[in-house]
Amino acid sequence: MSDSELATTSLEDVEEALKDVIDPELGVNVVDLGLLYGLKYAEDGALLIDMTLTTAACPLTDVLEEQTAQALDGVVDEWRLNWVWMPPWGPDKITDDGRDQMRALGFNI
Repeated sequence: MSDSELATTSLEDVEEALKDVIDPELGVNVVDLGLLYGLKYAEDGALLIDMTLTTAACPLTDVLEEQTAQALDGVVDEWRLNWVWMPPWGPDKITDDGRDQMRALGFNI
């Protein structure tokens, strides 16, 4: 892809790519877990990602940042991850697909 194509990657395509980012503790992707709070492009063309964690004490931010970098490689030129804590994450944010994935992994949800 050329630089201009990368800069115009749709947010839907970005969200689809972020489904490859798997929460290491729960085994479900961050999109279906409801951890992805927002996507938008900044004026400089960088993708801004608002993401949260199941708990602010989660020690796995580095793992999720590395997975995000891998998932977005070739999808967008530049991105920035903003960890957001408000509103706090809760199980109500899990998508129906996420619930199905968690049930398949043995979670009672």
